[in-house]
Order: sequence, then C-alpha cells, then structure tokens
Amino acid sequence: MFWGAGKAAVVGVLSGAVVTAAIALTAPGADAKSTYESPYGYDRTWNAALRLVRVDNGWKITEKDDQNGYLLFDYQSPENRKATPGTLELVRGRDSEANVSVLVQLPQMPHYHEQVVLDSLAAKMRREYGDPPQRHRRPVDAPDAAPDAGAD
Repeated sequence: MFWGAGKAAVVGVLSGAVVTAAIALTAPGADAKSTYESPYGYDRTWNAALRLVRVDNGWKITEKDDQNGYLLFDYQSPENRKATPGTLELVRGRDSEANVSVLVQLPQMPHYHEQVVLDSLAAKMRREYGDPPQRHRRPVDAPDAAPDAGAD
C-alpha cells in the first residue's frame, strides 16, 4: 500500500512539529540569568560593577539605583555593535560582610555573554582589590561538658 504525496506531507509536517515542540520544552529558557557570588561586600562590588559597565566597556547606563542594587545598561558585544538592553543586579547577603550575589541578564544575547560579563567583573575585583577578604568565622560553642564530680 502506497501513501499519496498529500498524506506523506502531512505526516512529515506533524512529526516535524512534534520534534520542534520537544526541543522547545526541553531547551533552557531565554530568561536564564548568570550569577556570581562576590566575597568583596556590597560597596566594593557595586563600585566595581559600575566602573566595569561605564568606564571599562563604555556601555551607556540607562538607569541605576545603588540603594536597591541594580543597573540598566545598553550592552554592546565585541562582534555586534548593535546595543541590546542588559541588567546587572546586586543582592545583599544577611549582613554587611556576607557575600553579594551579582546577577546579569542579557535577554537578547546568547547565555555566554552574561558569563563573560561576570567573569570580567570577578577578574576586575581580584585585580583591583586583591584576594577576597577572609571571613571571620564565629567559633561554634562546644557543648557544655558534664560537671566534674570532684575527688572521691
């Protein structure tokens, strides 16, 4: 039994649609973001990120808020001079000496561009501030020992 050209085309289109749907459902989302845990504290990380975006790369900052920790900027990749929107966000840790999470989003660019920005920030901070500061760990209190029973 031979299929007609019309039936074969329909089966081909349907199988292509199934494959496309499977790829779309399993592929990472375009809204992925890259992160870096900065051990340098909020103020140093903010200052370095601001200089990286504006001074080192010459990207235009469209909005910034140092209190809430975000930058909106026009990203230009080395291979494409067309500007696309980008965001850089700093999330404070629990206390002033805790690590700071730095999130970069470049939704119109491949994911690796975000990682390049974060790697540049990490290298800049190490170059300008040296090795990360050592965090003083609070000693864990030893459980109370049983009281001495004294001499027999």
